[in-house]
Amino acid sequence: MIIDTDVLIWYLRGKQSAKTIVEENIPFSISAVTYMELLQGMRNKQESLQFQKAMHYWNVHVIHIDQEISARAMFYVHEYGLSHSMQMADALIGATVVQFGETLLTANDKHYKCIPNIEIIKFIPE
Repeated sequence: MIIDTDVLIWYLRGKQSAKTIVEENIPFSISAVTYMELLQGMRNKQESLQFQKAMHYWNVHVIHIDQEISARAMFYVHEYGLSHSMQMADALIGATVVQFGETLLTANDKHYKCIPNIEIIKFIPE
């Protein structure tokens, strides 16, 4: 299972439904893009420390971008950038999911639906 940035943001903000689904899937993986997006969203050192503790607790495997993921993401942006507003971060995360044959847990399924052969579980933050 690869978990998208949005689900982990919900978790870090204390959303119980996010906490439940994340903890049910420990250990899980994230893209290096998700790691960077989460760090960029930190407002202070305390949040950054909380994030680092969560990473350890989750036993996360960070998947780094390699040549195959990059090439696949470039294709997605080329094919779906204009028609579906495919953004770079989503293309890289989607490419990682497809490259590793994993399932993506995300609340933003509309960002990924255009990608062929991607398996998605939609998270609904209730």
